[in-house]
Amino acid sequence: MAPPIGKTYWAIAEGYIPPDDTERSPELVSHETACLLNTSDQDAQVKITLYFSDREPVGPYHITVAARRTNHVRFDHLRDPEPVPRGTEYASTIESDIPIVVQHTRLDSRRSDIALLSTIAYAG
Repeated sequence: MAPPIGKTYWAIAEGYIPPDDTERSPELVSHETACLLNTSDQDAQVKITLYFSDREPVGPYHITVAARRTNHVRFDHLRDPEPVPRGTEYASTIESDIPIVVQHTRLDSRRSDIALLSTIAYAG
């Protein structure tokens, strides 16, 4: 088996969940996702913290990524310690107790030509 890959600290400097007042199916509602990949033989315990331009950070949100699995975490589904606000710019850090890989994806479905962006997060 290949050795685990990744880093333990990641940052996504660009975050924004567009306001969505449409009646779309859940998978097509505007959202951001952190795609977390754990290739190790043990579960990864992950903490996500959000940073804002006009208030103190929020978090951590606690996520588990099972061994040899992926977990696509939609930011609009995070609830504890508080829901992620729509229509507000933010950034995030993702800290894991073991190396993981993080990819950031946004679906902006406000227009009929649906826009999708995706990038690897910054590994610190």
